[in-house]
Amino acid sequence: MSGPSGAAIPKEQAVAIRRAKPADAEVCGRICFEAFGRIAAQHNFPPDFPSPEFPIRILSTMFSHGGFFCVVAEQDGRIVGSNGLDERTPIAGVGPITIDPAAQNRGAGRQLMQAVMERATERNFAGVRLVQAVYHSRSLSLYAKLGLVVREPLACMQGPAIRKTPRGYAVRTAQAEDLAACNELCRRVHGHDRGGELSDAIQQGTAVVAESDGRVRACASSIAFFGHAVGETNQDLQALIGAAREFHGPAILVPTRNAGLFRWCLDNGLRVVQPMTLMTVGLYNEPAGAYLPSILF
Repeated sequence: MSGPSGAAIPKEQAVAIRRAKPADAEVCGRICFEAFGRIAAQHNFPPDFPSPEFPIRILSTMFSHGGFFCVVAEQDGRIVGSNGLDERTPIAGVGPITIDPAAQNRGAGRQLMQAVMERATERNFAGVRLVQAVYHSRSLSLYAKLGLVVREPLACMQGPAIRKTPRGYAVRTAQAEDLAACNELCRRVHGHDRGGELSDAIQQGTAVVAESDGRVRACASSIAFFGHAVGETNQDLQALIGAAREFHGPAILVPTRNAGLFRWCLDNGLRVVQPMTLMTVGLYNEPAGAYLPSILF
């Protein structure tokens, strides 16, 4: 079998892990597209990415950003996979981890995971989290062996914009001066903030807040697959979801244990695309409010 480059990858070659460089993004993005697309097709689920350009763009940003620790796996001088660690917040987020289909089941995935887990230990992160596709049993088994624990079942949900804002709420683009209130809200719900991630989203213009009674009641880096959101109550979070013009990427991730929020999404036209799982190691507090994780956590 051959990889994205068209050349066979020999089984006998050892895998080497090194730090990713911006120039690696194109080949890693194509591997990401092919690997995720193939496993999804095997289980009759839609692909996460519409084209290779989407993951190439994401990995280009990650490989060039000082807030990410990214690594690649090489075999006989050829890149066969990559992984990343989001270091912008007190809790580190893992992913996306992908292996060339031609090089899978030879230990590269474990080595890539061990590299970022060791990095998290070296940097004294309070915890590490990731989101895993339920149908991918191999990755679930690997993460469990590395100490990660299943915490939350998620529904990846997509559909038409709801265009419904509860009375008394105003939803607007977040500004730099909102960061302190958003961080305080996130700490109350999760026990930690996501300030680095939210600060980047504010600069990019994707972050939003919902205000009611003169204060921020919910905030999001974006209402999207790669964005997280947090609110004091379900209604606060519904204000953000209801105001979104579209749900960027494959979908939003809704915790299904939050039956009220999950049912509200269904009642307003969103449908489940696939099930996913939030897994953690280290610090974890049961959420004390409503939230949507990103694909990282």
